[in-house]
Amino acid sequence: MYDSEQYLGVTMGNSGNILIVDDDDDILTAGRLLLRRQFGEITTCQKPEQVPEVLANNDIDVILLDLNFGPGESSGKQGLLWLENILRIDPEAVVVMITAHGSVNTAVEAMKRGATDFIAKPWQNEKVVATVSAAVKLHRSRAETETLRQTNQVLIREATSVDREIIGKSSQIQEVLKVVERAAPTDANVLILGENGSGKELIARAVHRQSGRAAHVFLSVDMGSISESLFESELFGHRKGSFTGASEDRIGRIMAANHGTLFLDEIGNLPLHLQAKLLSVLEQREVTAVGSHTSQPFDVRIVAATNVPANELRDPDRFRPDLLFRLNTVEIVVPPLRDRKDDILPMANHFLAEFSRRYGGTERSFSAAAKNALLDYEWPGNVRALRHAIERAVILAEANVIGPGDLQLDYAEAESDATPSVMPTILNLDHLEKETILKALRKHGFNISRTANELGLTRASLYRRMEKHDI
Repeated sequence: MYDSEQYLGVTMGNSGNILIVDDDDDILTAGRLLLRRQFGEITTCQKPEQVPEVLANNDIDVILLDLNFGPGESSGKQGLLWLENILRIDPEAVVVMITAHGSVNTAVEAMKRGATDFIAKPWQNEKVVATVSAAVKLHRSRAETETLRQTNQVLIREATSVDREIIGKSSQIQEVLKVVERAAPTDANVLILGENGSGKELIARAVHRQSGRAAHVFLSVDMGSISESLFESELFGHRKGSFTGASEDRIGRIMAANHGTLFLDEIGNLPLHLQAKLLSVLEQREVTAVGSHTSQPFDVRIVAATNVPANELRDPDRFRPDLLFRLNTVEIVVPPLRDRKDDILPMANHFLAEFSRRYGGTERSFSAAAKNALLDYEWPGNVRALRHAIERAVILAEANVIGPGDLQLDYAEAESDATPSVMPTILNLDHLEKETILKALRKHGFNISRTANELGLTRASLYRRMEKHDI
């Protein structure tokens, strides 16, 4: 068995976890006594065969590895072999070799093969502490660099999402924006309620943009799309080898959003047992990656959103009251589009201009009948549905003036002078796909490359769809 001792109240500037591997019990004892005054956790083992188990169960910053094991061994071959094994397990491992004066050349060879430094026996205490301190700093620097790399990857992905402007002049949306203005400069957690497509993420981004964290990342996580088995890995991160498929260390979403805002979308879909895990992390303000034994503090503002009605969200069988209490310091309700008719036409005109520029640059407008159709429709999909309807109309309309037929909204005529009742849109997706492809082909004179590029398809994929629709 290997031995591990943790020492608290040590010099925090040199805090780190150290593994000493040597077959000499006196060396292990001397190293433990010396390093425990300066570092956090000191683990020792006499057999190098124990090293993989130690690395699997502990977060080690620096490994002190002897060059020779067993009586009469002096060639250093065993140490070099185990150095290679360690670096194969963890290519980023920081290894300092322990050697006798007569084996300095072998220690130099070890450094060529990936060791960071070496300590000669008998050692000088000050030299050992200085060497190990430098090695700990090197390991932490590598870890910070890797964290920064992964964070940058997250930021690059986030940069592809469009931070769209909030369009609306209705009194309802203006009240929402007033709450945003008051809540944003604080660090209070915010819970946003609203139907699907009502613009909850736009409100969340507005909170971030007007906060003191605006210079840092806004990271969105769809809680409804994360499988239960990967929940902890996605949010908390994981260490290499912690589960099947964990081929490298991975930063979790919480640490990736450190100092910024973490948007937990569709929080109401999170199962109760996962709610408990999230609550524990939010209360402690520390996160432990899967497979790790060290927690990391974080500084993140939580903005959450759900389409679950408020009365259902307050059902303890549906959602933990203690988690809800932590999330809804400020509660914002985004009204559905049908309750703010004054916003429909300004939004529709905004989307019309946006998609007209995207698809050919031709200026387009709505007919009076199309405007009435937009106002009369109930918009069960809210702003998202409106946006999609306008995009579809721009793609499929033959004329520059968009008519009600181009919007593909189905109406049921009511009797006499009654207001028309509105039914949900029913679309034949195959027909819509065929019409979209035909329109793009005509636009580009049946040039396959240009058509595929506009539709976001490969040439082969476009050909398959043309064959499917007999085009």
